[in-house]
Amino acid sequence: MVDTTVLREGLRFGESPRHGPDGRLYYSDFYDHEVRALDLDTGAETVVCAVPGQPSGLGWLPDGRLLVVSMTDRTVRRLEGDELVLHADLSGVATFHANDLLVDREGRAYAGNFGFDLHAAIAAGGEAPLMEPDRVMPGASLALVQPDGAVSVAAEDLKFPNGMGFLANRQDGPRTLVVAETLAFALTAFDVAEDGSLSGRRLWAGLREHLIAPDGVATDDEGGVWVAPALQPCAFRVVEGGRVTHKVETSQNCFAVALVGDRLVCCTAPTSQPEAVAGARLGRLEVREL
Repeated sequence: MVDTTVLREGLRFGESPRHGPDGRLYYSDFYDHEVRALDLDTGAETVVCAVPGQPSGLGWLPDGRLLVVSMTDRTVRRLEGDELVLHADLSGVATFHANDLLVDREGRAYAGNFGFDLHAAIAAGGEAPLMEPDRVMPGASLALVQPDGAVSVAAEDLKFPNGMGFLANRQDGPRTLVVAETLAFALTAFDVAEDGSLSGRRLWAGLREHLIAPDGVATDDEGGVWVAPALQPCAFRVVEGGRVTHKVETSQNCFAVALVGDRLVCCTAPTSQPEAVAGARLGRLEVREL
């Protein structure tokens, strides 16, 4: 039984939904090459910018300027007025398409990448081989982008680093970053130093038993993480250790999630394979009141 309401149909492939500083929902549509902003109350939508290199992760600098991952040229772009300009070149870190993005309050950005051609691997052999627990998967590095665009490696050998979020601190100590490792079926945590560097890598939640290949994530104020499982038509809320506390059924597979006030927004599609979705309009935005 579907728990969500379809808010918007006709997407090619929606990704990286974010609660924008103006209260609207921002999201990328990979194959329409657009970033859009949607008022969840009125349904009014505008195109924010076009991204020829295929948009993905979104975030904002402290002064409100938008950052957008441009996937195929492995860059982060910055919106200056109506023009997208180069903010950071990720090609020295990213070994395949750049992907999700998380920007901290200081304007530093963490950017993941595929590490290898996942879609070609699925087209050749299907999804099942990628799900084998003993299969050795290629690793990818997580990039750290400084506010001035300087790029360094924040962490290495992540198995398809994808959605990210900060956990609310409940006591004095370093901030915690959670990274979805899609092909490790796990959420991995790091301590975040004042300069943005990462340490203390550890398993935060193993999700293989639930068949959750975590794609997009959204953290809440209670220390939980909402996870889009990519392989299933639902979204899950999990806590440290991997316990599932909530499950929300969607109309098709869920690839990304966002929390907008008391609403969970899900980006759904039948598959992520470009040959199936790039030429069609099967993607949806779905919402559930929490």
